[in-house]
Amino acid sequence: MKQDSFNTPARIFVYVSAATAGTIDIYAMDDATGALTPVSAFDAGAMVMPTVVAPDKKHLYAAIRAQPYRLLTLAINPLTGELVQEAVAPLPDSMAYISTDPSGSLLLAASYGGNKVAVLRIGGDGLVTDGEAQIIPTGRNAHSVVSDRSGRYVFATNLGSDAVLQFILNPETGRLEANDPPHVTTGSGFGPRHIVVSPDNRYVYVLTELTGHVIHYAQDQAKGTLVEVESVHSVPDKAGLFPGVAPPAPAPIGTTTSTVSQAHDSKPKVWAADIAITPNGKFLYTTERTTSTIALFHVDGQDGTLTYVTNNPTERQPRGIRIDPSGRFLVASGEKSDRLSVYSIGEADGELSAVGRYPVNAGANWIEIVTFA
Repeated sequence: MKQDSFNTPARIFVYVSAATAGTIDIYAMDDATGALTPVSAFDAGAMVMPTVVAPDKKHLYAAIRAQPYRLLTLAINPLTGELVQEAVAPLPDSMAYISTDPSGSLLLAASYGGNKVAVLRIGGDGLVTDGEAQIIPTGRNAHSVVSDRSGRYVFATNLGSDAVLQFILNPETGRLEANDPPHVTTGSGFGPRHIVVSPDNRYVYVLTELTGHVIHYAQDQAKGTLVEVESVHSVPDKAGLFPGVAPPAPAPIGTTTSTVSQAHDSKPKVWAADIAITPNGKFLYTTERTTSTIALFHVDGQDGTLTYVTNNPTERQPRGIRIDPSGRFLVASGEKSDRLSVYSIGEADGELSAVGRYPVNAGANWIEIVTFA
C-alpha cells in the first residue's frame, strides 16, 4: 500500500567541510527531532572549505583552498545524501567564500588573500568545468560575495578596506558591473565579513569580523543600492573583548621591510565569523570565535530593525552555522572542536535549545543543509 506523501518525513542531509581532515562529512537529520546520523565522509582534499548547494539541489559545489586551487562539482544522491564528484574546474586563487546566483547559472567566489571576486559559469547540466569567466579586482580582503534574491544585484565585502561593493548582474552577459555608487563604507576598522539577505529581499545584514557589529542596510529595490539603517553590536561589553586588527596592507613594490603600526597585543579580540537568518525572517544569529558563542537577534517584521537578545555558548571557535530550510533547527561547527552541535529554534522567541552533539572530522567549518520532500 502506498504511503500518503503527507506522512512521509522529509529527507534532510547536512554537509560539513572539515578542512584539516580534507573531508566533507555527511549526516542525515531526523525531520522531527533534528538529531543527526552519520552517513559517510567524502574525501575532497586538504583545505576543503566553502561550499554551496545548487538552487535545484542536484549538486554541492566545494572550493579547495590548497594548491592547486579548484572547484569540485559533487552530485547529491537525493535518497542517501552521498556525494559523487562529476567535475573539477580551476580557481584563480584561494577562495574564502562561494555562492550561486538564484538561477543556478553562475558561481560567485571571493578571494581574501587575492583581493578579488570571480565569476564562473555553471552549465545547464549543473557542472562547472571551466575556470573563471570574469575576475574583478577589489579592495583589501574580499571575504564574501552574494546575490540578492532577485538575482539582479550582487554584494561583496572587503574586510581590509571597510567596504561593501555593489554590483549589477547583467542578465545578457552574465557579468558583474559596478553599481552607482560602486560601494558603501562601514565604520573604520569594522572589517565587514559575511552577508545575509532578508527573505523578503528588502534588507541586507553584514557581520563585521573585527567589531562584531551587524550592519543593517535597506536595499533600494529599483537600484540595488544599500543605505545603512543601524549598526547593532553582537558582543556584550561583559565579554571583555577589544576590537580586532585588520591585516596590514601589502608593502609597496620594491620594499624589503614593512612596519606594522598596530600592535598585536595579548588583549582578547573580537573575532566574529558567520551570520544566518531564519526563513521566516524573524530571527538572526551570528557567531564569535574568541568567546565561542552564538548571538540571537529578533528582527522587527515591519522595518527589519534588530534587537540583540542573548549569547549562547557553542562549539569551540565556531566558524560556521546554518539553519535548515524549515527554520526549525540550527547546526553549528567549531574549527577547534571534534563535535557538531544541533539546536532547535524556539518558534516564538528564537531561543536555541540543545538537540545533541555529534562527532565530526578535524577543522570543521562550512555547513550546508539540503531537504528533499
